[in-house]
Amino acid sequence: MSLFDRFNLGAGFSKYFKIEAAATDAVRDEVYRVRHEVYCEELKFEPERPDRRETDAYDAHSLHCLLRGAQAPHPSVGCIRLVLPAPDALAAPLPFETTCAHTIDRRIIDPAKLDRTRIAEVSRLAVRAAYRRRKGEQNVAVALQDEDYEEVGRQPRFPYIPIGLYLGSVALAARNNVDTLFVLTEPRLASHFSKLGVEIKQIGGPVEHRGTRVPSMMDVQSIIKGLRFMVKPIWRVIHEQIEASAPPR
Repeated sequence: MSLFDRFNLGAGFSKYFKIEAAATDAVRDEVYRVRHEVYCEELKFEPERPDRRETDAYDAHSLHCLLRGAQAPHPSVGCIRLVLPAPDALAAPLPFETTCAHTIDRRIIDPAKLDRTRIAEVSRLAVRAAYRRRKGEQNVAVALQDEDYEEVGRQPRFPYIPIGLYLGSVALAARNNVDTLFVLTEPRLASHFSKLGVEIKQIGGPVEHRGTRVPSMMDVQSIIKGLRFMVKPIWRVIHEQIEASAPPR
């Protein structure tokens, strides 16, 4: 019997974590501090900043999620952002369009020709070191492994943190009328996501960006409709929490 069949993943997520849209300056400040801790202080991907906040020009037109511990004092665990095209410069490239300018296969899809108001890029996924205890995670912002979907002895395991953050970004995308998500990530992400019922399509060749990464795309509504039956409870919990914490429409 698989982990999916034995456990309610929604209840499991709620027991340990809660997720929220970064709808206030205070929550966004927590996001930037998590990013600085992971990207600047631990992994040295970015230079350290005097104010200990990791930000860039894309944050001005991005949406953010913050994952916390479910129990008081609700410590920050990790974060993720959704980069939208700038409203006053829709044609300006998203980060992956610059990084992968020469590797995107435009016969598959040309992001420049899409309705730019309905696309976004998932990026800046970061998890604090205290929650990255598994083998192979020390030098990456977060990781997924094949064993995450199995049982180890009598103990089930499920990658609540990365999957929770990815689903949080999907909930934000759906809420903001985004149809297509792009992501620059490790080549094996597709095989991990397929276990959840999520189809992710590679749209270009690999690039060197903090390791080997490939540009990929996902359809937001197809993700929501295609989630495996036993994954739907965690999606419902995350969707409800994002809706409850996001600003009024």
